[in-house]
Order: sequence, then structure tokens, then C-alpha cells
Amino acid sequence: MSIAEVAEQPIRLGKSLVVAVDGPSGSGKSSVSKAVAQRLGLAFLDTGAMYRSVAWHCINAQINLEDAVAVEAAARTIKMEQSMVPETEFFKVNGVNVTDAIREPKISAAVSSVATTLGARAELVRRQQALIADHGHRIVVEGRDITTVVAPLAEARLILTASEEARLRRRGLQLGGTQTAEQLAEQVLERDAKDATVVDFQRAADGVYTVDSSDLDFEETINAVIAVVRRAVNAGQPA
Repeated sequence: MSIAEVAEQPIRLGKSLVVAVDGPSGSGKSSVSKAVAQRLGLAFLDTGAMYRSVAWHCINAQINLEDAVAVEAAARTIKMEQSMVPETEFFKVNGVNVTDAIREPKISAAVSSVATTLGARAELVRRQQALIADHGHRIVVEGRDITTVVAPLAEARLILTASEEARLRRRGLQLGGTQTAEQLAEQVLERDAKDATVVDFQRAADGVYTVDSSDLDFEETINAVIAVVRRAVNAGQPA
């Protein structure tokens, strides 16, 4: 049976279905996870956008991103709103729409400073777990350390990865060719290296599947992820 055929098989949906997707930058976590959530009728949580929202706030409020105490305080006190519907994307910080602003290169360059501030990270993990609960544990969650820290008991856990070449190419296409090779490397490879100092997101923990999308197109990657979800859920054990 092909991956596409496996993906089309029914999934025994229980009261809870949390799909946790981890992996390096440029692997397609966000777009693939969003599509999987849409097909399975689940909510969708982009945890990376939460770190970006804190980074945006700190820059906008002229908070020193090297000041761990100030960054942690920002993560605790700002009001963040975001769509949990995969078909709709919006993010707000203290009532300000930052949907486009948090994707700007200066935020991409700064977000690791928030992600590697342990106090801020702990606060955002707390918020993420609350959002999972608020949506009835029926959700696709993607981002760093999702499979081991945020949702270690998820019904399906997987790392979505791809070769360095594929990840750089995809990020370049995503940005419409507006970034130089050096800027792409900074956004993808250097960010991964910095984030890896506080979290392991490239090595599958026990019971976590790995999906390598290097040689897969978008539709094939979606099918591969759904196939993993099906196997995990129908087997009645965490994956």
C-alpha cells in the first residue's frame, strides 16, 4: 500500500487527538502541519509565531533582547492572540495586528534570542499547553521541542526534516528570492544552531517518528505525515 493510500485510510478518532510536529527550520513544519490540521478537522497552533510575537514586542518596546529578565517579563505579561483555525492566519500583540510584521527579516534574526531565554521559553510552553487544553486536545501543534516538552503525550509525534540543501531552497522560495544566500543561511542554519543550545529538535526521541521530506513534494509530505498519524492512532499508542 502506498503512502497516499495509507493516508486515505480512516483514522479512529478518539476524544483526544494531538499531533506534535518538531523539526529544523525550513523543513516545512508550518505549511504541512496547517494542511494536516485542515484535512483532519483539527485546530492548529503555530508555536514559532508566539516566539516571534515576543521578539516583535521587545523590539517595538525597545527591550534589550540580551536582558533575560526583561524578555521573560515580556513573555509573561503581553497579551497574545492568534487564529487556531488552519484556514485563517492572524496574530495580535496587545491588540496590534502583527500578522505580517512578525515575518519580517529583522524578527527572523531576533527570534532565537527569545527562544534561548529559558524563562521566556518556560512561559510560552505554559501558554502553549493551555491552548492545547482549551481546544480539547484536538489540535496539530508545530515548533521546537513540541514532541518532548510541550506535548510529550500526544497521540502522534514526529520530526519533519529535510536536507540542508532542500531547506535552504524552500526558505528561499518562501521569501520570493528576496534574501541572499548569506541571509538564508542565517535564517535557517544559524538559527537552528543557536536554538539547539537549549532544545534538541533534530533527533527523534523514543517513540517519535521521522519524516524526511527532502525528496517529497508538498502533497507527498502531507500524505506521509497523515500516514504516520494514522499508524500511531490506530495502533493505540503514542508515536
